[in-house]
Amino acid sequence: MRHPVTRLRTGALAVGLTLAVSALVPSGSAGAADEYQWAALGDSYTAGGFVGTPQPALGSASRDGCDRTSDAYPGLVERELDEFPPGKPVHLTNVSCGNATIADIADTGQTPISPVRPPAGGWKEVDPQIKRAKLNDGTDIVTIGVGGNSLPFGGMLLKCLELGVTLGKTCRDHYTSPPEGEESIQDKLARVQDEYIQMLAKVHEAAPDAKVITVGYPAVLPEDGSDCNRLSLTELGTIKHADIDWLREDVLKPLNGTIQRVTSFFGDRYVDVYSSSVGHDACQPADTKWVEGICGEAEDYWPAKVGKLDCGVIGKRVTLVHPNAAGYANTAAHVERAIRVALLER
Repeated sequence: MRHPVTRLRTGALAVGLTLAVSALVPSGSAGAADEYQWAALGDSYTAGGFVGTPQPALGSASRDGCDRTSDAYPGLVERELDEFPPGKPVHLTNVSCGNATIADIADTGQTPISPVRPPAGGWKEVDPQIKRAKLNDGTDIVTIGVGGNSLPFGGMLLKCLELGVTLGKTCRDHYTSPPEGEESIQDKLARVQDEYIQMLAKVHEAAPDAKVITVGYPAVLPEDGSDCNRLSLTELGTIKHADIDWLREDVLKPLNGTIQRVTSFFGDRYVDVYSSSVGHDACQPADTKWVEGICGEAEDYWPAKVGKLDCGVIGKRVTLVHPNAAGYANTAAHVERAIRVALLER
């Protein structure tokens, strides 16, 4: 069943843009038989992890440990574009990978860390995503959702959980006046900006004629930290309310701002999913949240225990503050619109 957000957008938006693009492609022309080429790059917020069915399927020899799933936003958008083609079919190459950093997009090989049925010898290293996607001068659209793991945001959340049970120590203090060997949040964000610039330059070099679309992160944290029920693992666990507010204002929002600023510098299109997801964070009721908490709802193949974190004791699975199906449906609505508009501009 299609999510309500998806159903709403298939009227004026999808049909209107489809008709507009179709009018530009002469009936029976050679170009009408071609396909638009779309490459989806990114981390777990693009790949999906535990939402939908694994792609490739469990048991397939082509599984690579990247945890791409059918109901993450690339899959949702692909199905909408199949139903309402923008003049001609769109072929998706999705090489997103859980735990990917900015460097893994264009520079470095990545060793996936999927906890789902890893092979005996562990997952093999995969090539940088622009190589796996075979970006070239025939690529029409590139979407990129990456940046959080380069801070790393997940590692910071775990540190905040740890410090949340320590009297007198805050996560904010740890990252604004860091101990030796730890970057300050200011240094982290400056480094991420430099890495993002280098990454986008290489994407444009590899796909010189592509429209590049970057995707920001949703509002995973509430607008008021006191909305969270401290100690609840289905929310943000032991993280102190003041640290939740700091993570939102000094980490998550500046990260999105950095991605948007660099995107604008290159003349590319930025997709803001934060604004539309406010009020649907990990600390909202189950029927309102678009992001699962430390523990949450996930498909049966996803583990209830990872390392020392055991969500099975409360009947949940390890979700570590990632989007659920409703969250991906919201992102898909915005990404689909951005792709259709970008194709109109070609």
